[in-house]
Amino acid sequence: MRFLLVDRITELTPQTSISAVKNLSLAEEYLADHFPGFPVMPGVLMLEALVQTGAWLMRVSTDFAHSTILLKETKAVRYNNFVAPGRTLCLQVTVKKTQDHVWEFIGAGTVDGNSAVSARFKLEGLNLAEQNPTLAAADELGRQTYRALLPQVWSEAKAASA
Repeated sequence: MRFLLVDRITELTPQTSISAVKNLSLAEEYLADHFPGFPVMPGVLMLEALVQTGAWLMRVSTDFAHSTILLKETKAVRYNNFVAPGRTLCLQVTVKKTQDHVWEFIGAGTVDGNSAVSARFKLEGLNLAEQNPTLAAADELGRQTYRALLPQVWSEAKAASA
């Protein structure tokens, strides 16, 4: 199972910032257990939504140079409100600094204008073939997968590929 926690990219300025949304539906399986009788999005998945948003910014900004983007570090993570089914988590991620293949971000998620999550985090882009050249085909498949997914989450990408 794969959790895609970015439903739609609403704004994207390469190398600078990205805005996205995650619409929380009661149909999401993890809500049955978190918490029974009081379903809310787990905090770790709110953080993951910020990470995935930052990863989209890295991918587009570098023209999908890396097949894999890993979370390297988090700091100052704050959870302020619940995200309940039927609500939309609005995500805003801004580049703080880039150095080589490591990007540092500041991210925030809000629901109805109220803070739900905030964090500083670092992501590292890499290709598997850097460690094992026989994995070059896997790198290309990963890049193709995300290139194909981009027009589904960002309408400007759809217009650019037409």
